[in-house]
Amino acid sequence: NVSHLLFGVSPANLPFYKELMGFLGWSALYEDENMLGVGNGGETSIWFGAPLKDAANDYDGPGLNHLGIGTETQADVDTTVAFLAEHNIAALFETPRHRPEFSGPDSTYYQVMFETPDRILIEVVYIGPRAA
Repeated sequence: NVSHLLFGVSPANLPFYKELMGFLGWSALYEDENMLGVGNGGETSIWFGAPLKDAANDYDGPGLNHLGIGTETQADVDTTVAFLAEHNIAALFETPRHRPEFSGPDSTYYQVMFETPDRILIEVVYIGPRAA
């Protein structure tokens, strides 16, 4: 299993990550002025901390492309889109949308993709029966 992920972010953006991850159902495990750790009640935690180097993130370069967070319902993705709009965060890549190439005939892969203030690409996705 995946134990944890650590993302280097500007400490000034930690409140954004705390609010976003809380909105997505993750709870704070630890926080100070340079670090935020969140968990979802399972075995995996996600950490956001001050980077050791001043370098721009390029999710299309080597390294992690994006973080995918799964939801329980298709409506949760739409609620996330509204949350992002309230925070002036644009949805990317013509999302939200269904991706039939990633799902079977009786299901859907419904996603929104966005970039955080630190250029971390995040996907919020529902995979399951398609809502009417």
